[in-house]
Amino acid sequence: MKTITKYHNPRFSSFYFPNFGIQNVLSPIKKENPLSLHFLNKFSPAKQHVSSLSTRTIQNPNVESNREANSPAKTRLDTKPLHHHATSSDVILSNKMITNHIRSGDLDSALYVFDNMTVKTTVTWNSVLAGLSRKCGKLKEAQELFVKIPEPDAVSYNTMLSCHARNSDMERAQAFFEDMPLKDTPSWNTMITGFAQNQQMDKARNLFLIMPTKNVVTWNAMISGYVECGDLDSASKLFEKAPFKSVVAWTAMITGYMKIGRVGLAERLFQKMPEKNLVTWNAMIAGYIENYRAEDGVKIFRTMVGFGIQPNSSTLSSALLGCSELSALQLGRQVHQLVCKSPLCDDTTAGTSLMSMYCKCGVLEDGWKLFVQLPRRDVVTWNAMISGYAQHGEGKKALGLFDEMIEKGMKPDWITFVAVLMSCNHAGFTDLGVKYFHSMEKDYGLAAKPDHYTCMVDLLGRAGKLVEAVDLINKMPFKPHAAIFGTLLGACRIHKNAEMAEFASQKLLNLDPTSATGYVQLANVYAATKRWDHVARVRKSMKSCKVVKTPGYSWIEVKSVAHQFRSGDKAHPELTSIHEKLKELEKKMKLAGYVPDLDFALHDVGEEQKEQLLLWHSEKLAIAYGLIKLPPGTPIRVFKNLRVCGDCHRATKYISQIERREIIVRDTTRFHHFKHGHCSCADYWIPAVAHRYDMLGTKILNLHCIMKGVGCVQDCEAMAFLACLKTRYVTRFSDMAVQELQDVF
Repeated sequence: MKTITKYHNPRFSSFYFPNFGIQNVLSPIKKENPLSLHFLNKFSPAKQHVSSLSTRTIQNPNVESNREANSPAKTRLDTKPLHHHATSSDVILSNKMITNHIRSGDLDSALYVFDNMTVKTTVTWNSVLAGLSRKCGKLKEAQELFVKIPEPDAVSYNTMLSCHARNSDMERAQAFFEDMPLKDTPSWNTMITGFAQNQQMDKARNLFLIMPTKNVVTWNAMISGYVECGDLDSASKLFEKAPFKSVVAWTAMITGYMKIGRVGLAERLFQKMPEKNLVTWNAMIAGYIENYRAEDGVKIFRTMVGFGIQPNSSTLSSALLGCSELSALQLGRQVHQLVCKSPLCDDTTAGTSLMSMYCKCGVLEDGWKLFVQLPRRDVVTWNAMISGYAQHGEGKKALGLFDEMIEKGMKPDWITFVAVLMSCNHAGFTDLGVKYFHSMEKDYGLAAKPDHYTCMVDLLGRAGKLVEAVDLINKMPFKPHAAIFGTLLGACRIHKNAEMAEFASQKLLNLDPTSATGYVQLANVYAATKRWDHVARVRKSMKSCKVVKTPGYSWIEVKSVAHQFRSGDKAHPELTSIHEKLKELEKKMKLAGYVPDLDFALHDVGEEQKEQLLLWHSEKLAIAYGLIKLPPGTPIRVFKNLRVCGDCHRATKYISQIERREIIVRDTTRFHHFKHGHCSCADYWIPAVAHRYDMLGTKILNLHCIMKGVGCVQDCEAMAFLACLKTRYVTRFSDMAVQELQDVF
């Protein structure tokens, strides 16, 4: 194993991108970064602790195929067995060989050398015992070897004790500990660490209190144990009392505070730390991402790289997750370049994280390229790609990939089936989804979890099978959670079922009284059915309970800058040109057959005002800005923090045809790819009547484009002709008129 400072592998380099300023943003040589967080300005790179973690030594990914010592047959050729004439130097040499094999994980070769030694010292026995103790499931072999040691010493006893603890056999470990003739500080530390790792903190504390001599390992074990158990109060008290505060203890406390959402305390500890290693930085980056502060997570990642600290696969996974949350595709590509130039280019975890980032940023084809190029794929890799296809509405491809996964002998886990059920849901494969749900336990021995039931309720609910969805909830083997009723409520809104919506809303609010979803979705159902008095009552109740609705907003990345819009936005500096563009689009869309769906204007105002409110929805503002700023032919990628509005969905189909642009919109559940007047979701989630008129409008628009293309009539004549084919409100067509138009087309 050697430290690699520069490494290049063509595995990913065939999939390269132009330089997006990576030398300025992610260069490890750079020592200052203007994007660092405010509290990071208080310490300098000189204070950073350069440890084995912060200057990472990474093993060659192909070491398994290249390491000659890994083959027992090869070892027999290279190793000379010791005979009865063995000298002390021969014993030392053999001991070194055993140690090297153990360190490289080659236990078989170590045992071969051991078996051929005629003279063995206690060090020899201890080395092999250590190798066995590191392998889970080797407890019996370790015990058999231990009893054969002629003169066991303290190391022998501690190694055997560690083997018991590592195999989660703490009762036997305690019995062994009590019978040990020699107990030194490492013996006590092994027991305390074992109890802490098994979340038996009462027993760990009892030993801690009577332990004769404590060292830094002791304090680290106790503090880390309390953090893992979620007892931050006890961990904090011990941390304050600890005479030794190593980087391990500081990092454990930061991790603990991040887990319970106390980000400010974690930041203050990070600032005070006298030395930091890679694990510390990883804790901060992951903590920000987990606490929905992806922007801060990305900033501190940049700062870390600016200090010259080499990231590992864990760092990159968190950073790429942050890029996914922010939909920061350009930064994600920079991280990709960083991976290509590092020893992690063949790392499965890093490759999977990159693949997932591209899928979540709307570039499914690049995610697939990485999937194909990965030399090794684990179940997480397969899950990520299946989920990617599911999120983009490629249900058939997702299920085909699942079949391929099974054929290749990869065993699916519960997350795999969440992705499979999501694929069925987004593609509208209701019966197939039910089949997979039942086969999960029958064929694969996987018990359904709450996430699977949520997928099934969404699948049934969106198909209009609300009664079956409620029946499934009632049959759940555990108590229903809030999310499942939120999902049912969303289906009720689609099908305008007020009675079922009231039931779902009440159940949701009983479980989570602070949930804005329970109020907002119910109010939306009432608004869609014109029951404005009920809408007012719900909003009043929401206000009295001090429940705040999450504001909806959309954003688009232009030249590596994210531009955010809210409905009726008044803050963006280029709002005038955006409104002009939308007015222009509105005229063209209406001529092509678009009619605003006023059911999505959830306010009791006049029709004209409702149309204005719909026109200024956040996703339309973002799309218009993209059309103004991005070069012709460039796909427009818009992201929204809530589900896409039904009227915006319909309008975007028209815009994609009029502007001849691919428009990709990601909401909270999936991606919508709009192209040539169609969406990848096939309008599955839109009620049948609305879908019928959408298809009619698309046909009118296609005819208009054909007429213009062949030049058979002038543009104004085409507009006049189309105006004769429709009234102002397409939704008021009689069935006979609709049939006549369909016959024409």
